Amino acid sequence: MFGWGRKGKHGRGDEPDAPESEGEELPTVGPFDASEAPEDDVERLDLGSVRFPVPDNSQLQVEVDPAGPVRAVHLVTSVGRLTVSAFAAPRSGGLWREVSKELAEQLRQDGAKVRPYQGEWGTELVADSPKAALRFVGIDGPRWLLRGVAAGPGEQAEACTKLLYGLLEDTVVVRGEDPMPVRTPLPIELPPEIARHIEQTQREQQS
Repeated sequence: MFGWGRKGKHGRGDEPDAPESEGEELPTVGPFDASEAPEDDVERLDLGSVRFPVPDNSQLQVEVDPAGPVRAVHLVTSVGRLTVSAFAAPRSGGLWREVSKELAEQLRQDGAKVRPYQGEWGTELVADSPKAALRFVGIDGPRWLLRGVAAGPGEQAEACTKLLYGLLEDTVVVRGEDPMPVRTPLPIELPPEIARHIEQTQREQQS
């Protein structure tokens, strides 16, 4: 589903990008801005601000704020948990560079061992914490920042990271035109059937 070996506008690691051909062409590997989303047969879960394919045999885990808004949507797989989130960013880009430095400092304060890694889209963070092996990937797009997180047992770190890469390569980000403060999470909208299921579960828990 994910096409691990594909090359696109980002390339992999330090390998050079393929030369561009003449004329405007849509990128073949994402993440994609909504304006350049491919017309393909990939089935994506539509969460409003982000759309991504759900890996086989994975489960959706939704974090809901008591006040109502959805905080995050996680994908629980056999090798770990994947989280994809989008944030408002400046037109100039470069937000991930700032965020990653702050994130690394916070992780170290929490007792994790953190090191940078030159990965799929540039600098990533690899963190070993007492609870899990973590990989943080940040991608600066047009007025948005997409962050992907893989969390799982150390022995599954490579497989979990590979799954995250594939997920990000097929993700579409819908920024919208409304002005938003930098770093504001882009709103998550659950599909109606999932929202109804959560509401029913909450009612049962309260009864």
